[in-house]
Amino acid sequence: MDPERIYRMKFSSVYPMYVQKAERKDRTKEEVDRVICWLTGYSPKELQRQIERETDMETFFSQASSFNPNASLIKGVVCGVRVENVEDPLMRKIRYLDKLVDELAKGKALDKILRQ
Repeated sequence: MDPERIYRMKFSSVYPMYVQKAERKDRTKEEVDRVICWLTGYSPKELQRQIERETDMETFFSQASSFNPNASLIKGVVCGVRVENVEDPLMRKIRYLDKLVDELAKGKALDKILRQ
């Protein structure tokens, strides 16, 4: 998929898919929100505001107040791509989030997902 197309996708259209993926595996929306807030530095209210504003993925990540410095500890493969090897900084952030939601859906403990 073209990176520019991904960057222009509305976060509000991707977010429900993250929640559905987690809920199918008996995880909660609150856990998804916690993972997103941990990664981006958004508060729950700020996250909700971003969803309501229908910001695109590029804007969502560029406005993240304090991207978690422990994000670099996120390793693994998403869609056949090793996240730590993604060169484009924005695409790497998107893949980090994908990987965290994957880990949540696979039943990994929240403290391990949040690299604590």
